[in-house]
Amino acid sequence: MKILIVDDHALFREGLVSLFKSQKDFEVVGEAGTAEMAVRMAAALQPDLILMDIHLPDASGIDAVKRILTDYPDIMIVMLTAHESEALLFKAITYGAKGYLLKNTPISTLLPSLRGLMKGEAALSRTMTAQVLEQVVRLGNRPTREDIGSLDKLTQRERDVLRELSKGASNQEIAQRLVISENTVKIHVHNILEKLNLPNRRAASRFAPRAQSFDYDADPE
Repeated sequence: MKILIVDDHALFREGLVSLFKSQKDFEVVGEAGTAEMAVRMAAALQPDLILMDIHLPDASGIDAVKRILTDYPDIMIVMLTAHESEALLFKAITYGAKGYLLKNTPISTLLPSLRGLMKGEAALSRTMTAQVLEQVVRLGNRPTREDIGSLDKLTQRERDVLRELSKGASNQEIAQRLVISENTVKIHVHNILEKLNLPNRRAASRFAPRAQSFDYDADPE
Protein backbone atom coordinates (compact mmCIF):
# COMPACT_ATOMS: atom_id res chain seq x y z
CA MET A 1 0.00 0.00 0.00
CA LYS A 2 1.53 3.32 -1.11
CA ILE A 3 1.18 6.02 1.54
CA LEU A 4 1.44 9.81 1.51
CA ILE A 5 1.91 11.35 4.96
CA VAL A 6 0.58 14.87 5.51
CA ASP A 7 1.53 16.60 8.76
CA ASP A 8 3.24 19.88 9.56
CA HIS A 9 5.45 18.32 12.23
CA ALA A 10 8.53 16.79 10.60
CA LEU A 11 9.35 14.73 13.68
CA PHE A 12 5.93 13.08 13.62
CA ARG A 13 6.25 12.34 9.90
CA GLU A 14 9.67 10.78 10.46
CA GLY A 15 8.24 8.55 13.15
CA LEU A 16 5.58 7.26 10.79
CA VAL A 17 8.11 6.74 8.00
CA SER A 18 10.23 4.67 10.36
CA LEU A 19 7.21 2.65 11.44
CA PHE A 20 6.07 1.85 7.90
CA LYS A 21 9.59 0.90 6.79
CA SER A 22 9.35 -2.05 9.14
CA GLN A 23 6.14 -3.25 7.45
CA LYS A 24 6.41 -5.14 4.16
CA ASP A 25 2.93 -4.17 2.97
CA PHE A 26 3.35 -0.40 3.45
CA GLU A 27 5.49 2.00 1.43
CA VAL A 28 5.76 5.72 2.13
CA VAL A 29 5.99 7.43 -1.26
CA GLY A 30 5.86 11.02 -0.07
CA GLU A 31 5.59 13.54 2.75
CA ALA A 32 3.82 16.90 2.83
CA GLY A 33 3.70 19.63 5.44
CA THR A 34 0.90 21.78 4.02
CA ALA A 35 -2.54 21.28 2.50
CA GLU A 36 -1.47 22.73 -0.84
CA MET A 37 1.53 20.43 -1.01
CA ALA A 38 -0.72 17.50 -0.14
CA VAL A 39 -3.02 18.29 -3.05
CA ARG A 40 -0.11 18.57 -5.49
CA MET A 41 1.58 15.40 -4.27
CA ALA A 42 -1.67 13.45 -4.34
CA ALA A 43 -2.02 14.36 -8.01
CA ALA A 44 1.58 13.50 -8.81
CA LEU A 45 1.93 10.30 -6.78
CA GLN A 46 -1.66 9.04 -6.63
CA PRO A 47 -1.01 6.97 -3.50
CA ASP A 48 -3.35 4.29 -2.23
CA LEU A 49 -3.65 6.00 1.14
CA ILE A 50 -3.13 9.48 2.57
CA LEU A 51 -2.71 10.01 6.30
CA MET A 52 -3.90 13.59 6.78
CA ASP A 53 -3.58 15.89 9.76
CA ILE A 54 -6.41 18.39 10.20
CA HIS A 55 -4.71 21.59 11.29
CA LEU A 56 -2.12 22.52 8.67
CA PRO A 57 -0.33 25.88 8.29
CA ASP A 58 -2.10 27.02 5.13
CA ALA A 59 -5.52 25.36 5.26
CA SER A 60 -7.60 22.66 6.86
CA GLY A 61 -6.67 19.09 6.07
CA ILE A 62 -10.38 18.37 5.72
CA ASP A 63 -10.64 20.92 2.92
CA ALA A 64 -7.68 19.20 1.27
CA VAL A 65 -9.62 15.94 1.49
CA LYS A 66 -12.46 17.48 -0.49
CA ARG A 67 -10.11 18.84 -3.15
CA ILE A 68 -8.19 15.60 -3.56
CA LEU A 69 -11.20 13.31 -3.71
CA THR A 70 -12.94 15.52 -6.25
CA ASP A 71 -10.27 14.56 -8.78
CA TYR A 72 -9.04 11.26 -7.34
CA PRO A 73 -11.99 9.52 -5.65
CA ASP A 74 -10.18 6.17 -5.42
CA ILE A 75 -7.55 7.48 -3.01
CA MET A 76 -8.27 6.47 0.57
CA ILE A 77 -7.76 9.24 3.11
CA VAL A 78 -7.62 8.78 6.87
CA MET A 79 -7.46 11.72 9.24
CA LEU A 80 -4.66 11.23 11.76
CA THR A 81 -5.03 13.98 14.33
CA ALA A 82 -4.84 14.93 17.97
CA HIS A 83 -8.30 16.50 17.86
CA GLU A 84 -11.09 14.36 19.29
CA SER A 85 -13.89 16.41 17.78
CA GLU A 86 -17.26 15.05 16.73
CA ALA A 87 -17.83 18.00 14.40
CA LEU A 88 -14.50 17.47 12.63
CA LEU A 89 -15.10 13.72 12.48
CA PHE A 90 -18.40 14.07 10.65
CA LYS A 91 -17.15 16.82 8.39
CA ALA A 92 -14.24 14.62 7.35
CA ILE A 93 -16.50 11.64 6.70
CA THR A 94 -18.94 13.83 4.78
CA TYR A 95 -16.10 14.93 2.51
CA GLY A 96 -15.14 11.31 1.86
CA ALA A 97 -12.49 10.38 4.43
CA LYS A 98 -12.34 6.65 5.12
CA GLY A 99 -11.30 7.01 8.72
CA TYR A 100 -10.45 9.19 11.69
CA LEU A 101 -7.67 8.07 14.01
CA LEU A 102 -6.14 9.87 16.95
CA LYS A 103 -2.39 10.38 17.16
CA ASN A 104 -2.28 8.53 20.46
CA THR A 105 -3.64 5.39 18.79
CA PRO A 106 -1.40 2.42 19.71
CA ILE A 107 0.62 0.91 16.87
CA SER A 108 -1.11 -2.38 17.62
CA THR A 109 -4.38 -0.68 16.65
CA LEU A 110 -3.12 1.68 13.95
CA LEU A 111 -1.65 -0.91 11.58
CA PRO A 112 -4.63 -3.32 11.63
CA SER A 113 -6.97 -0.35 11.13
CA LEU A 114 -5.08 0.73 8.02
CA ARG A 115 -4.94 -2.81 6.67
CA GLY A 116 -8.67 -3.07 7.20
CA LEU A 117 -9.18 -0.31 4.66
CA MET A 118 -8.25 -2.75 1.91
CA LYS A 119 -11.15 -4.92 3.05
CA GLY A 120 -13.60 -2.05 2.91
CA GLU A 121 -13.50 -1.35 6.63
CA ALA A 122 -13.48 2.14 8.16
CA ALA A 123 -10.49 3.16 10.26
CA LEU A 124 -11.88 4.70 13.43
CA SER A 125 -10.51 5.12 16.93
CA ARG A 126 -12.63 3.50 19.62
CA THR A 127 -13.87 6.84 20.94
CA MET A 128 -14.66 8.00 17.42
CA THR A 129 -16.62 4.81 16.78
CA ALA A 130 -18.74 5.56 19.83
CA GLN A 131 -19.49 9.03 18.50
CA VAL A 132 -20.48 7.62 15.12
CA LEU A 133 -22.90 5.23 16.81
CA GLU A 134 -24.38 8.06 18.86
CA GLN A 135 -24.90 10.05 15.69
CA VAL A 136 -26.63 7.08 14.06
CA VAL A 137 -29.00 6.96 17.02
CA ARG A 138 -29.69 10.68 16.69
CA LEU A 139 -30.34 10.30 12.98
CA GLY A 140 -32.72 7.51 13.86
CA ASN A 141 -34.64 10.01 15.96
CA ARG A 142 -35.32 12.28 13.03
CA PRO A 143 -39.03 12.69 12.29
CA THR A 144 -40.65 10.47 9.70
CA ARG A 145 -43.95 10.91 7.90
CA GLU A 146 -45.37 8.27 10.19
CA ASP A 147 -44.25 10.28 13.21
CA ILE A 148 -45.93 13.40 11.84
CA GLY A 149 -49.17 11.51 11.34
CA SER A 150 -49.00 10.07 14.85
CA LEU A 151 -48.55 13.49 16.41
CA ASP A 152 -51.78 14.63 14.81
CA LYS A 153 -53.56 12.22 17.13
CA LEU A 154 -52.41 14.11 20.22
CA THR A 155 -54.19 17.03 21.83
CA GLN A 156 -52.26 20.19 22.62
CA ARG A 157 -51.99 19.22 26.29
CA GLU A 158 -50.74 15.73 25.41
CA ARG A 159 -48.07 17.30 23.23
CA ASP A 160 -47.06 19.50 26.15
CA VAL A 161 -46.73 16.42 28.34
CA LEU A 162 -44.77 14.59 25.65
CA ARG A 163 -42.37 17.50 25.43
CA GLU A 164 -41.78 17.36 29.18
CA LEU A 165 -41.19 13.61 28.97
CA SER A 166 -38.33 14.31 26.59
CA LYS A 167 -36.67 16.30 29.37
CA GLY A 168 -36.88 13.35 31.76
CA ALA A 169 -39.44 15.07 33.97
CA SER A 170 -41.35 13.06 36.57
CA ASN A 171 -45.15 13.16 36.85
CA GLN A 172 -44.83 15.55 39.79
CA GLU A 173 -42.54 17.89 37.84
CA ILE A 174 -44.82 17.81 34.81
CA ALA A 175 -47.81 18.59 37.01
CA GLN A 176 -46.03 21.58 38.52
CA ARG A 177 -44.84 22.94 35.18
CA LEU A 178 -48.21 22.57 33.45
CA VAL A 179 -50.25 23.46 36.54
CA ILE A 180 -52.32 20.29 36.50
CA SER A 181 -52.73 17.40 38.94
CA GLU A 182 -50.45 14.37 38.96
CA ASN A 183 -53.46 12.18 38.27
CA THR A 184 -54.19 14.21 35.14
CA VAL A 185 -50.57 13.77 34.06
CA LYS A 186 -50.90 10.00 34.44
CA ILE A 187 -54.00 10.04 32.28
CA HIS A 188 -52.24 12.08 29.60
CA VAL A 189 -49.22 9.74 29.64
CA HIS A 190 -51.54 6.74 29.29
CA ASN A 191 -53.32 8.37 26.36
CA ILE A 192 -50.00 9.25 24.70
CA LEU A 193 -48.81 5.66 24.90
CA GLU A 194 -52.12 4.43 23.49
CA LYS A 195 -52.27 6.91 20.62
CA LEU A 196 -48.63 6.53 19.61
CA ASN A 197 -48.65 2.77 20.13
CA LEU A 198 -45.68 2.95 22.47
CA PRO A 199 -44.95 0.30 25.12
CA ASN A 200 -43.86 2.50 28.01
CA ARG A 201 -42.84 5.90 29.29
CA ARG A 202 -39.21 5.42 28.25
CA ALA A 203 -40.26 4.79 24.66
CA ALA A 204 -42.32 7.98 24.78
CA SER A 205 -39.31 9.97 25.97
CA ARG A 206 -37.31 8.64 23.00
CA PHE A 207 -40.10 9.55 20.61
CA ALA A 208 -40.37 13.03 22.12
CA PRO A 209 -37.21 14.55 20.56
CA ARG A 210 -38.72 13.85 17.16
CA ALA A 211 -41.89 15.57 18.27
CA GLN A 212 -39.94 18.67 19.20
CA SER A 213 -39.13 19.20 15.53
CA PHE A 214 -42.73 20.11 14.82
CA ASP A 215 -45.01 23.03 15.48
CA TYR A 216 -47.04 22.24 18.55
CA ASP A 217 -49.97 24.39 17.57
CA ALA A 218 -53.04 22.22 17.50
CA ASP A 219 -56.64 22.26 18.51
CA PRO A 220 -56.85 22.75 22.28
CA GLU A 221 -58.03 19.92 24.43
